[in-house]
Amino acid sequence: MHDIRWIRDNPEAFDAALATRGRSPLASDLIALDDARKSAIARLQAGQERRNAASKEIGQAMAAKDMARADALKAEVAGLKDAMATAEVAEKKAQADLVAALEVLPNLPLPDVPVGPDESANVERHRYGAAPALGFQPREHFELGEALGQMDFEAAAKLSGARFVVLKRSLARMERALAQFMLDLHIGEHGYDEVAPPLLVKEAIPYGTAQLPKAAEDMFVTREGFWLTPTAEVSLTNLVREEIVAEEVLPLRFTAATQCFRSEAGAAGRDTRGMLRQHQFLKVELVSVTAPEQSLDEHERMLACAEEVLKRLDLHYRVVTLCTGDMGFSARKTYDIEVWLPGQNTYREISSCSVCGDFQARRMNARYRPKAGGPQFVHTLNGSGTAVGRALIAVMENYQQEGGAIAVPAVLQPYMGGLKLIEKA
Repeated sequence: MHDIRWIRDNPEAFDAALATRGRSPLASDLIALDDARKSAIARLQAGQERRNAASKEIGQAMAAKDMARADALKAEVAGLKDAMATAEVAEKKAQADLVAALEVLPNLPLPDVPVGPDESANVERHRYGAAPALGFQPREHFELGEALGQMDFEAAAKLSGARFVVLKRSLARMERALAQFMLDLHIGEHGYDEVAPPLLVKEAIPYGTAQLPKAAEDMFVTREGFWLTPTAEVSLTNLVREEIVAEEVLPLRFTAATQCFRSEAGAAGRDTRGMLRQHQFLKVELVSVTAPEQSLDEHERMLACAEEVLKRLDLHYRVVTLCTGDMGFSARKTYDIEVWLPGQNTYREISSCSVCGDFQARRMNARYRPKAGGPQFVHTLNGSGTAVGRALIAVMENYQQEGGAIAVPAVLQPYMGGLKLIEKA
């Protein structure tokens, strides 16, 4: 959510930043909505002041036995009551109109974010390692998994429909091993606190992180009105909603391994084969809550934490800075980590790390108390540390053997009971 006071003070800068995200100028419209709100508040306050004064004058008139004046003042108070009720309705409507206009606007990019309409304008930041020389024609993960008899899309379709998978035996264990490895790394070495959050949340929770109302079509909701979390970011970030935390405890760092649920309504026809785009998938999430001056350094730190997962798995990847047209709704700046998939002969996103400024904090009313001065909004960050299903895909394709077996990365072998090679039973 944007600060209307900042928009009033910086209308040209607001419109210029909004234009980089493909939006038309809106500052004047928003200021007009705020003017209507302020006008209604002024009428309400003026009515209240006059009502209080008139009430005193009634007492004075009664004391002076001036009943005609007392009756006239009583009639005025009655009229003021009706006018104030009208002004109160107008104030609530103006406030609702302003919020409705602001809540659908994306966050403004930082000055160093590349400007562009879509992913074609993303800028590569750096690479790690090199694509493996397999020495044979690599297969995609679903071909490998089905040949091993451990990745069953037909069974999943029978149970749930398209965009689901049933993993079996060693592949099921490897998915669990990847999540456990990531958690152990982020908790033990990177200083994140593990959280096991609910997967069903009230509507205010995804609204606070700005998935609602914009991304409602890409989410699942129950008959009882609970929303299934599309990422643990939703629950973890809202841990500080409607709170004022002490500056001394910042930054707060949370991690969780959860199932995530997305309807993928906006991705119809994309990645229909395999596990790349599922309705349900496992992901290890990273969330940070910081003071404003910490957030940019924390963004670089979070990226490094996510990268370390792939480094220890010895996977080739690149990091790109997303352009304004490809960034998520809440982000001010985003780094994507794209892992190399030999079966597809291309890079695919496996982690996305974003700094959001106070955009989410305003929606959640999440603040901190500095050592000097009054409460201020915190800054929030989120990142995949990483997407477990996509990490499984990357391991399968990069560690595949010519006969279809899959070598187990050394770092995962302790989690796999010492297993070094996944073969067909």
